[in-house]
Amino acid sequence: MVGSRGRDRVLMPLLTVLAVLWLVPVLWMLSMSLQPNELLARTTSNTFLGLIPIPFTFHNFIRLFTLGLTPRWFLNSMIVSIGMTVLVLALSSMAGFAFARIRFRGRNLVFALVLAGLVIPEQAVFIPLYTMFADWHWHNTYQALIAPRLAVPIGVFLMTQFFRGIPSYIEEAAQLDGANRWTLFTRIMLPLSVPALTTLAILTFLYAWNDYLWPLVSANHKEMFTITVGLASIQSNFAQSEGLGRVMASGVMASLPMILLFLVFQRYVVRGIAMGGGK
Repeated sequence: MVGSRGRDRVLMPLLTVLAVLWLVPVLWMLSMSLQPNELLARTTSNTFLGLIPIPFTFHNFIRLFTLGLTPRWFLNSMIVSIGMTVLVLALSSMAGFAFARIRFRGRNLVFALVLAGLVIPEQAVFIPLYTMFADWHWHNTYQALIAPRLAVPIGVFLMTQFFRGIPSYIEEAAQLDGANRWTLFTRIMLPLSVPALTTLAILTFLYAWNDYLWPLVSANHKEMFTITVGLASIQSNFAQSEGLGRVMASGVMASLPMILLFLVFQRYVVRGIAMGGGK
């Protein structure tokens, strides 16, 4: 007991220092986004470490959202990320329930094939995907940005492992009460799997929001750019023409939804990764 407390007293300050060091670049980016470009053109460290935005201004954010198609890019990312998250949760939870709770011929083989998808680089299937969607005339549409990311082996694995950890007597009690498989899945299994679903939802949303390569390949109309592709498309001369503060403002706007999402649901992430919430 004493040893554990002593170890905690050593680890907590160390972890705190590491967390502060990790946050310094983020805070610096936020500070620079709130400073006038005229000041940043002369120096980026006019205050201690440049972390205190003096003088303070929202002009960079206002200018960013009045510049070109930034609001549309932001909306595109929200639509793609939310749509992908909802569909991945639906598909992964149903597949996980089937692999964990339904006995059928070839179950282990199919599950192994699903997990084999983890070792296939996504870039390896870009050409077939691009050709297939071109034949379907899907490029520059939301379905082209969402569909290739719906097959998530790690999501199926996470939900399968979670459903396997739920005691069998819960399923047996529901079957004695006359519940069929759909009722068992929707009324019992899904509510118990909220921690795992939340974890998968956050990871999927972050992946969809940060995705750059496939939207760059599939969307060649500026109106269909996501926020990552759109901001990258104006970065080449953006710092010279619009100022360093607006470049930092674009970084803040691109990362803000992810930060807020994690801060709100971080306890579910911990519970889901620990895989103890359903037990």
